[in-house]
Amino acid sequence: MNQLEASKQKFLEYLQIEKQASPLTIQSYREDVEAFAAFLQAESVSYEHVEYAVIRVYLSQLHEMHLSRRSVSRKVSCLRSFYRFLEREGMVTANPFLNVRLPKGDKPIPEFFYEQELEQLFTISDLNKPLGQRNQVLLELLYGTGMRVSECTALTTEDLDFSLSTVLVRGKGRKERYVPFGSHAERALHLYLDDGRQQLTDKNQSDVKDLLLNARGGPLTSRGARLILNKMVKEAAITAEIHPHKLRHSFATHLLDRGADLRSVQELLGHEHLSSTQIYTHVTKDRLRNVYMNSHPRANK
Repeated sequence: MNQLEASKQKFLEYLQIEKQASPLTIQSYREDVEAFAAFLQAESVSYEHVEYAVIRVYLSQLHEMHLSRRSVSRKVSCLRSFYRFLEREGMVTANPFLNVRLPKGDKPIPEFFYEQELEQLFTISDLNKPLGQRNQVLLELLYGTGMRVSECTALTTEDLDFSLSTVLVRGKGRKERYVPFGSHAERALHLYLDDGRQQLTDKNQSDVKDLLLNARGGPLTSRGARLILNKMVKEAAITAEIHPHKLRHSFATHLLDRGADLRSVQELLGHEHLSSTQIYTHVTKDRLRNVYMNSHPRANK
């Protein structure tokens, strides 16, 4: 193992143990560091002697690959963190990415479902069957709490508190938050726990604590959840594509549309920074403008 490879492994261990980064984040950082290492090898440049001129060449290559500004910014951010770690460990004398700044592109406006579209989705599941009951719970929790699909599939039955109508969610960096759920989700959960889940558990001899189970009685994966949602969209004859984050976007957008304050939505979503939540205000601006134009006596022409 060469010195750069050893440094990369230490960096990934640091992300996992100290930063408690998610597996997806670690994989993304791994790919970005390996891509930069391959570039350095092709250019015959040692990673300890990277200068700004070398970085400019690398950025030019990324531009020629037609990567989005957001993707390039993410790669630069990753390499800045990598060299910050190397500097801390005494493996390099300075961070060459410290002063590399890229103009930020506009954040894409999040896609969301209109309330009428969601109503169609909630009528699809066959509540007389175990998998139909599970699918309804999946949909109710994703839209009713705004949690990420990975957070939802990681839930156990012990995370539910029916006395307070809340669920314990373990977010990024293992940060925990309590999120309330409504009466629709509560009814779906009771039906599933009392009936469908017990039938699915009987198919698996081991003691499974996971809330959402697959057809064999094992834990439902994030990928499985996505496949279920796509199937439900097709059955509902909705032309829009679905991904679990679209339900999270819908959750936040509908709350703000109905008067929720940004700080509360931030807490419910588990965002560390308010700037991550502010993107949803762009979605509601058009609605606010329409309300103003139709309601204020001095607004109508």
